[in-house]
Amino acid sequence: MIDIPVFAQQVFKESAAVPVHDRPLIGLTPRFMKEPGFSDGESIAEVQMDAILAAGGIPVMMPLTDDDAVIDRYVEMCDGFNLPGGHDVDPRNWGEEPRDLARLNPRRDVLEFKLVKKVYEADKPLFAICRGLQLLNVVFGGTLVQEIRTLPAPASGHTYWSHIADLTAPAHMVEVVEDSLLYHALGSEKCIQANSYHDEALRKVAPCLSVVAHSTDGIIEGAEISDRRWMVGVQWHPEYGWKYSKADCMLWKSFIDAARTYRSSRL
Repeated sequence: MIDIPVFAQQVFKESAAVPVHDRPLIGLTPRFMKEPGFSDGESIAEVQMDAILAAGGIPVMMPLTDDDAVIDRYVEMCDGFNLPGGHDVDPRNWGEEPRDLARLNPRRDVLEFKLVKKVYEADKPLFAICRGLQLLNVVFGGTLVQEIRTLPAPASGHTYWSHIADLTAPAHMVEVVEDSLLYHALGSEKCIQANSYHDEALRKVAPCLSVVAHSTDGIIEGAEISDRRWMVGVQWHPEYGWKYSKADCMLWKSFIDAARTYRSSRL
């Protein structure tokens, strides 16, 4: 059973009433696990699946594959896609050397680069979280900062927020562009509290992305592709935040509602 706070039950009330056979299938890309003495593994964090289930979706884990036919089948089958957080995106994709090869997951990069392009062409809802936002930016021609602490101070006499913090509590404020898709998805909130766990960030923004949220130290916290039905990325972790943040609940609801609307349109 999923422990859903009372305030979240109210947000997800309508979604929870939708019959299971009408709920959208949400494709998820997995993390790679390697343990000595055991077969390599692929998995999805329980908090990620719980958020999707609570909001009225059905999670479907994809394999780490580079097979276009298999990826195409998932794109055809699923009604929306969620790119979770995880390893660093390989900086060689934008012409830099990686700081630590152990922080990379090349197989996941290959899958997600192909998947994002296919989902974009199919115009299906896509929700990108942390690494997901960073990858979305790189796929379409943007670059990343590998370590926030190497950036110049955001302003005289100021320092950056600690962007690696406890995921179960707010870490800093995020300011959202009014009338953006993200703004409406968050319940028309112009400023929210968000958790944080990342030391990379967007640097050059891809031409097709619109930046729609910043932390108060200037780090990009949200971006979207406005010519798609619902393609949004955030730098924080709403898969943890929905248990204590109504705004994060609203964000999940907006994504799942978009996927369910897409599902209804093709039945």
